[in-house]
Amino acid sequence: MTLNLDNKGLRSIVSKFDLFFIDIWGVIHNGIDLYKDSLEVLDKLDEIKKEYILLTNAPRPNLKVQKFLMKMGLDENKCKKVFTSGEASLNHLDSKWKNYKFYHIGPPRDFDLFKLFKKNRVEKIENADFLLCTGLFDEHAENLEYYKNLFEINTNIRMICTNPDLIVDRGEKREFCAGSVAKIFENLGGKVDYFGKPYPLVYNQSTNTRNKKVLCIGDNLNTDIKGANVQNFDALLITGGIHRNEISDKKIENLIKSYNVKINYIQTELKW
Repeated sequence: MTLNLDNKGLRSIVSKFDLFFIDIWGVIHNGIDLYKDSLEVLDKLDEIKKEYILLTNAPRPNLKVQKFLMKMGLDENKCKKVFTSGEASLNHLDSKWKNYKFYHIGPPRDFDLFKLFKKNRVEKIENADFLLCTGLFDEHAENLEYYKNLFEINTNIRMICTNPDLIVDRGEKREFCAGSVAKIFENLGGKVDYFGKPYPLVYNQSTNTRNKKVLCIGDNLNTDIKGANVQNFDALLITGGIHRNEISDKKIENLIKSYNVKINYIQTELKW
């Protein structure tokens, strides 16, 4: 049974958990502004000394996202709790791929991810040993057909995808993410290594979860909630996020069945 926390708030269940994985985009902010009620939740968790990680499928290193959040107005100490899918990807690239040539798929703002081995970047996809997908090219940010044509004869090498999210809402605008490009590559027969939620590595690298009762909070059923299910953690879905239109059309029970997930709690917006 899924419990609705809109009336009682997160405070009504907080004592049950030792650790909270809290999504950032869609829960803490909308890509433009921080959510005041979510910030109160972080303040309260700090007050009662509850451990939390701000876990995000951002294809950039921790430091880059921390600086972005500080510019938005998030407290520096809270920013230090950020862990990104980009950081998990970077650790993997450094240990396995740093001496191999790669073709980058994504915008220039993601260049920080591979600045330590940027000399290995090639301009032509046919010269690459692997593909590094952090997102979409700015000039092809809305045209997925472009990527079908790009990959059509280049599926024999592996892709590293640094953000499994398919879409994100930036304010009122919906945008494609790296996961949408990776799915095209997979559908054409290519092999993809994903880093970020729902895959286990990003949880294990961010903190020690052993012998802790964990709650994952997020707005994405495919990443936040499935990730919680894979790890056998409890899950709180923020229903006012990426799936808000689906949820308004369907009962939550039907959505659970269609996505094949388990949701312990729901809340329209994260509130204390």
